[in-house]
Amino acid sequence: METPGLVVHGEAAPFSTALRSLVNNPLYSDVRFVVGQEQQEVFAHRCLLACRCNFFQRLLDPEPGSGVPSPMVLSTVPAEAFLAVLEFLYTNSVTLYRHSVLEVLTAAVEYGLEELRELCLEFVMKVLDVELVCEALQVAITFGLGPLQERCIAFVEAHSQAVLQTRGFLELSASALLPLLRSDELCVDEAELVLAARSWARVGAAVLERPVADVAAPVVRELRLALLAPAELSALEEQNRREPFVPVEQIVEAWKCHALRRGDAVRGVFCRRRRGTLPREHHRFLDLPFK
Repeated sequence: METPGLVVHGEAAPFSTALRSLVNNPLYSDVRFVVGQEQQEVFAHRCLLACRCNFFQRLLDPEPGSGVPSPMVLSTVPAEAFLAVLEFLYTNSVTLYRHSVLEVLTAAVEYGLEELRELCLEFVMKVLDVELVCEALQVAITFGLGPLQERCIAFVEAHSQAVLQTRGFLELSASALLPLLRSDELCVDEAELVLAARSWARVGAAVLERPVADVAAPVVRELRLALLAPAELSALEEQNRREPFVPVEQIVEAWKCHALRRGDAVRGVFCRRRRGTLPREHHRFLDLPFK
């Protein structure tokens, strides 16, 4: 009886280097892509893409009797991210950069490349900072990446004031802003959070050409106006007359809390202090201890 054969392995590095030299190389290329808004031409090899990725297998498998069009246009993925995807498909490794890793992550999710997705997630966790966190949170919300969403929210909670000053915060979608405004652990006072939410709504209103109040509507109820002192609430009410932002009934609820001096006037979360809430004289009537 013949003994089973033994699989032996040569050195991986020369093999990987040789395949890396074929990335975007017209040598023996049999498929071309036009990628991203920059319409960059990228060369690839059909059999390698098809055997490594189901997305490309479907894309490159024409109906009988038809030819695969070349070049193939992929306008939604940036060229740099697409080349990173090719590098991974050819070599099973990838060079990631902070400025483009979220675009590579997005491509990995869309192309069903789970291993590349995990490599990107691991990298994002390592390089997460004040400037990157909101964009990363938006990607996490969009694609349902739970662990990344949790990590981003925890980071914002720890660096709230700095994050609120970033462009990324102003560009968050309402669905990405909501879990932040619902957090008890934000290290920021409610007055600052109200100002940041108004700035966010103004930017959205300018982009979408809609009233500020309409843009703010999905998230503004999460602001805890009962935590504001009477003078702050009066100033907010006056500004709200000039530029509607908060529903009038929400301000009325906050005034009711002040008038009755009972936390149950605005039940539950809407009078609960956040970690960064500054103490005010009326807080002692909320019947809620500082956390």
